[in-house]
Amino acid sequence: MSFREIKGKVIECLKNGQVRFAARRGICLKNLLSTGDVSAQELERVISLAAGKHYQRRTHHLDSSIDVHIISLWYSGVNWYIKWYFAEPNSVFISVHH
Repeated sequence: MSFREIKGKVIECLKNGQVRFAARRGICLKNLLSTGDVSAQELERVISLAAGKHYQRRTHHLDSSIDVHIISLWYSGVNWYIKWYFAEPNSVFISVHH
């Protein structure tokens, strides 16, 4: 799947409410979407601005069959770090923070 397709899929998940959050320590600091400090609409805007140079794909540290998607992007005076994977039909966000 190309970055363009991945970006489109995660934005669709955000628009449709198909969002889950990975359980982890420090979630209040590491996932501003889960705490409500960042809205799905704001995250859509940030992700829509990302280009291939802002994107990385890695395997999940607990399950190498899962691709983890990472966007690191400077937007509106803030460096955003967004990390997620897909678990159909949802996007599972691991990190959304500055």
